[in-house]
Amino acid sequence: MSANISSDSSKPLSEVFRLLGQQVRIQILLIIGKQEACVCHLEAELGIRQATISQHLMALKDAKLVTTRRHGRNIFYRLANPELLDIIYQAGTMMGISTEDLAYLSRRPVPNCPCPHCKPGWNGGPPGHRWRCWRPAYRSRPARLPTPI
Repeated sequence: MSANISSDSSKPLSEVFRLLGQQVRIQILLIIGKQEACVCHLEAELGIRQATISQHLMALKDAKLVTTRRHGRNIFYRLANPELLDIIYQAGTMMGISTEDLAYLSRRPVPNCPCPHCKPGWNGGPPGHRWRCWRPAYRSRPARLPTPI
């Protein structure tokens, strides 16, 4: 057995570590490591914009590290391979980070999170409405009418 790794076989490995080189992506993977989460849950936990989270999730999904499940209008994200969480925990332990600190991000419920995992039974609206992630309503301004001369 050869100790050398060919450049072709090491490329995917280096790509995974490149993707994990951003702190936000590691935090996202820690959050979805034990239980799937929607973007609004990640927003409440991380305190960053939905657009930023979506860009990170797209990179993780393109690398096949994350899979999705649609439920109505919501998309839930989860790890494609749970062993990735073990690698993150092992790296954290090597760096002197306690497993409790790493597991903190995967806690449920998260304060101020409207998702069904944090507020079971809450549907976000009047009786009879289905739950969906909160999004601000962007309404266009009414068209301005020309002023008479």
